[in-house]
Amino acid sequence: MIGNPAATAYRGGVGDDTWAGLADLFVDEAYASVKGRVRTYVMHQQLLEHLPPPPATVLDVGGGAGHQSFPLAQAGYQVTLLDPSPAMLDKARQRLQRLPEEVRGRVTLLQGDGENATEALHGRQFDAVLCHGVLGYLDRPEPMVDQLCRCAADGGLVSIMTGNAKAAAVRPAMEQRWEDALAAFDARTEIGVLGVSGRADTVEEISELLLSRGVEPLHWYGVWLFVDWLEFGGAVLDVGDAERVAATAAVELEAARRDPYRQLSRVFHLVGRKGPG
Repeated sequence: MIGNPAATAYRGGVGDDTWAGLADLFVDEAYASVKGRVRTYVMHQQLLEHLPPPPATVLDVGGGAGHQSFPLAQAGYQVTLLDPSPAMLDKARQRLQRLPEEVRGRVTLLQGDGENATEALHGRQFDAVLCHGVLGYLDRPEPMVDQLCRCAADGGLVSIMTGNAKAAAVRPAMEQRWEDALAAFDARTEIGVLGVSGRADTVEEISELLLSRGVEPLHWYGVWLFVDWLEFGGAVLDVGDAERVAATAAVELEAARRDPYRQLSRVFHLVGRKGPG
């Protein structure tokens, strides 16, 4: 792909690991925040509604430090995490060492580009394929979606989380950047919270890509709503208040299932199931 430095950031795993400069910020700050914990919890619950029971096999494409797939390994799933960034895989190894030996034995870490996943995995297929927070770093979603569908076994789940193009004006509006918000109604790209350019899609567009590759969309959810608005509005959320974090996550989980709330989420989570070959 050409032209998008964010695409280079995702794909630069071998020679020039652009994520090396972002790994600490991504893992130690973003995921350690209330917002990060809410994302992990909400998506975990959504996945459990559709995943086959453990010890089913799960492929996490662009899985970073394992925040979404390691809890699945703890629940008994056999997890393969594929990521192009050595820096992110180092973070994954560090986090993995803090887990019990039994859980570590259910996790395989593999360096590789998701757009060449079938080659990296030698054609192996999985009961579930996750790709969360990756499509927005690519110029086009089609090559990655093609690989995700190829890596799913017949009857397997495909889970995609990416930016919601229909809610692109939310962040600049909450930050009172009114000119940017007005432009965002018709925009597909923005500079994200990590300072990296990102691109958004719609549920309908990604659903169509899945359908054309033999994967039937089952359901879609929102991911962040109120915590997003609070953060961009300047509120400080205390990650140390466990009771309040749990209450926040419960509200976010419910909003993620319902219209019109899910439609206003800055991120959406779409799950589909692959039909017989």
